[in-house]
Amino acid sequence: MKKFIIRTVTGALFVAALVGSIVYGQASFGALFTVITLLTVNEFCTIVENYKGTTFSKWLAVLGGCYLFIASFLSLHMNYANPLPLFAPYMAIVAYAFIRQLFNKEGKPLDNFAYFTLSQIYAALPFALLNLLSTGCAEYGETYSFVLPLSIFIFIWCNDTGAFCVGCTIGRHKMFERISPKKTWEGFAGGAVVAIAAGYIMSLFFPEMNAWEWIGMAAVTVAAGTLGDLVESCIKREMQLKDSGSMLPGHGGFLDRFDSTLLAVPCVIVYLIFIGIL
Repeated sequence: MKKFIIRTVTGALFVAALVGSIVYGQASFGALFTVITLLTVNEFCTIVENYKGTTFSKWLAVLGGCYLFIASFLSLHMNYANPLPLFAPYMAIVAYAFIRQLFNKEGKPLDNFAYFTLSQIYAALPFALLNLLSTGCAEYGETYSFVLPLSIFIFIWCNDTGAFCVGCTIGRHKMFERISPKKTWEGFAGGAVVAIAAGYIMSLFFPEMNAWEWIGMAAVTVAAGTLGDLVESCIKREMQLKDSGSMLPGHGGFLDRFDSTLLAVPCVIVYLIFIGIL
């Protein structure tokens, strides 16, 4: 009972902070996701350091990830005429991180190169891409709208809730038993139905997209989010971890909370570009 209460309180505070910061405005959105990027990249680097014996500089990876988010935020929200110079320091950080390995006498250089790169592409880039979503559906003359970033999280939460309820009730057929024994096709279908229903409801309140476009976005989020969850489960299984961290009591770590988001964001962006919204 105590664990359930802790999990419920942590989840409620997490959702409140996330929704409040996204809806309040671009400053709170930027501040929150800078912190989330920092903590997620740090968590990923800690995992590979502890379980893979990597010796690349964790602080460089965290600095690079945070700067990538900040540079993306500024370039998209501050109307820079030429935003490319904003990314020059990030390129320098990445180059230095690789050059630094020439003087590192510990560990395996190829592993260090690979995991440093993965810390940027897997743990940092999706949050930077959220900035692009936050410009979509913005009113004329504005550079920020909460609609698309918030909708991704709504669809993910609806999918998780539906999948859990249906999977626990009638789930029989396993999806990827080798990677995630509890996931079932029935749960996947239940989560998809709930998320798609949420997409239709979004269309009633936000006419920036029609009903079919909202439903399509929900479907893409469900598919990509489920795969993102499985990717993180695959990582944890190889490293024999139950949770990626312990910073969110009852919910594990930041990779556990944002595993679906990390793959859903780039896939949704591709979808929105395809239908002409971005």
